[in-house]
Amino acid sequence: MAARIDELLPVSYHHCVFTLPDIFNPLCRFNRQIMYDLLFENASQTLLEFGENPKRLGARIGFYGILHTWGGKLWLHPHIHFIVTAGGVNTQGQWVEPKYGSTFLFPVRALSNVFRAKFLSGLLAAHGKGRLKLPGDLARLSRPDAFRQWLFHTVPKEWVVYSKPPFSGPEEVVKYIGRYTHSTAISNNRIIALEDDTVRFWFKNTREKSRWETTTLSVSEFIARFLTHVLPKHFHRIRYYGFLANGKAGKQIQSIRQALSDRIEPGSEPISPNEQNCQCPACGNGIMITLLVLDGFGNVVKSNQPNTDGEQVQLTAGSP
Repeated sequence: MAARIDELLPVSYHHCVFTLPDIFNPLCRFNRQIMYDLLFENASQTLLEFGENPKRLGARIGFYGILHTWGGKLWLHPHIHFIVTAGGVNTQGQWVEPKYGSTFLFPVRALSNVFRAKFLSGLLAAHGKGRLKLPGDLARLSRPDAFRQWLFHTVPKEWVVYSKPPFSGPEEVVKYIGRYTHSTAISNNRIIALEDDTVRFWFKNTREKSRWETTTLSVSEFIARFLTHVLPKHFHRIRYYGFLANGKAGKQIQSIRQALSDRIEPGSEPISPNEQNCQCPACGNGIMITLLVLDGFGNVVKSNQPNTDGEQVQLTAGSP
């Protein structure tokens, strides 16, 4: 956590989630390493390509990916939470802001379409190399033509990908990661009782406005569902990409911080005449004079009264 705090940038962060359709759950049960690696690889490549596309952003973004495999009742529900910087660094080392402001990063429908195409292509290649285990009912997909038919005619066309508005500040990103970094499918405080060979526990019903409810499972069913979320040995469920990739983050963070600080020097850019005054919206008579313009983190970006002595500028509320 301390390392992640040291890497924080004074920019907004987005929360993006990529989810696999539940039709893939049987494949995931027998091919966890392959399926989850494909999920990480194709979701991350989709975000990187959108960031580097000049029509979208034209810069290399930085982000974390955290794998979750469970839903509220311990059903298999593979999805990745990504914490993504709202902006990136271009080939000249300059910081690039999103074209439509920090409240919007990439269109989710376009992300979904590209992610789906990449994942299906990777899964088809894995099948062609004989890497997939297809026991029991899955044996019908052993033939290449049957597998291709299933992929492109049975697998849903719409995949769930969404992006939430940016967090209120960089610290919120660390808090979010802290809650999910080492969490398991169910914590002890959600288990209410173990009696008569059944387990009763709390779960969050996302279909009912995330309301907390209770459910009961037999002990054997509870254990079976829990064990579906045990990851392969040495599997990395937290991964870093873009300029936050392992081995690159340290130097990249330093250069990006420098680029952000060099972008606008406090007091160096005067306020234009049309920004200097406007009619008071409260009384309709007084003239409001702009003294300072601050960014979202309280830094002065424009000033009519440059603070040359290095003293802290104090803002006080008063009449126009």
